[in-house]
Amino acid sequence: MSVVGARPNFMKIAPFIQAIDRHNGAGGEQIDHVLVHTGQHYDDRMSASFFESLGIPAPDVNLEIGSGSHGVQLGQTMMAFEPVVVEHDPDWIVVVGDVNATLSCSVIAKRLKKKVAHIEAGLRSGDIGMPEEINRLVTDRLSDLLLTPDRISGENLAREGVPEERIRFVGNIMIDTLEKSREGAASGIVSEIIRANVIGGQPKKEISLADNTYGLMTMHRPSNVDHRPILTALMRFLMDEATQRLPLVWALHPRTRKQLQAFGLWDEVLSHPRLLLLEPIGYHAMLRLNMGAKIMLTDSGGLQEECCVLGTPCLTLRFNTERPITLREHGGASVLVGNDVEHIRRELDATLNLPNRPVSPEYWDGKTADRIVAAIMATTRQVVAA
Repeated sequence: MSVVGARPNFMKIAPFIQAIDRHNGAGGEQIDHVLVHTGQHYDDRMSASFFESLGIPAPDVNLEIGSGSHGVQLGQTMMAFEPVVVEHDPDWIVVVGDVNATLSCSVIAKRLKKKVAHIEAGLRSGDIGMPEEINRLVTDRLSDLLLTPDRISGENLAREGVPEERIRFVGNIMIDTLEKSREGAASGIVSEIIRANVIGGQPKKEISLADNTYGLMTMHRPSNVDHRPILTALMRFLMDEATQRLPLVWALHPRTRKQLQAFGLWDEVLSHPRLLLLEPIGYHAMLRLNMGAKIMLTDSGGLQEECCVLGTPCLTLRFNTERPITLREHGGASVLVGNDVEHIRRELDATLNLPNRPVSPEYWDGKTADRIVAAIMATTRQVVAA
């Protein structure tokens, strides 16, 4: 049984399901699989469209949890997930990443004495104030099989006392989706993607953008958007300075849009001639925009990874990251700038002069999902033999 809860999970579960299909098609011991969607992302642009575009089958179970505080999401997911596990009685429960569903379902799995495999184990930001960090720590503590995306993650787990036999370095499953999607995404036309997703109410703006002439932006974390002084300072810099260097294409998260409106910034942002505001967009469209961007500004961990492989210079709008392998100091494409405007200003000027330099860390090769299925099956055989 595998569990997805929110958009970051979808790009990771698609190749896992496809790897199960390949395993079953090769003969031998067959895997029965049940896909559970907790419904943490309930907006169609944030959920259903991703299932379709990534070729993910309709979930066997949709818990339809929806929005709410962390406590509400965690509690309701546990309550709804428990009878599903009892009914289907899986040997393994596979959880992905660091969303609330990952924590909730791993807790219930262990309560019901089920084996847990965590895809993307061992990532650490060191910031216990991040809900995602708590989710990662608890899930890894409970997991029987910890499937790591890079060597640094395995070292983190070893320092925390996780036995070596429970850790498997398999690589980054998100890159499986990127590599499979790269050719198709490359055929997209930037101006058409913008035109199809532009938020209504903007005055006429230039959307016929060519590759390497625009910046791409996402921003959704509470540390950046939930505090009026911080969000106001960021928007002043972006509107008054950054857009003078190049136009910014901004795929707007619903949370950020809500805060811009609440803080009285929405009308000015919407009317700015060199800010192109887009609705939340599909994976392939975002991948194409990233391929053509001169620079990325983001607080998304997944986009940090994509920038590393695509070579897009990236300013990460965070003071820490659970993905240090994507940073320039480790050979990647990203630099941490937080929400410090002075730091962003300095790095923006320097980064705009950098070339596009793709880097693929070890095992970021498009074959991670097959290694994950092999690791689960090998562990199962060891348990049976014992």
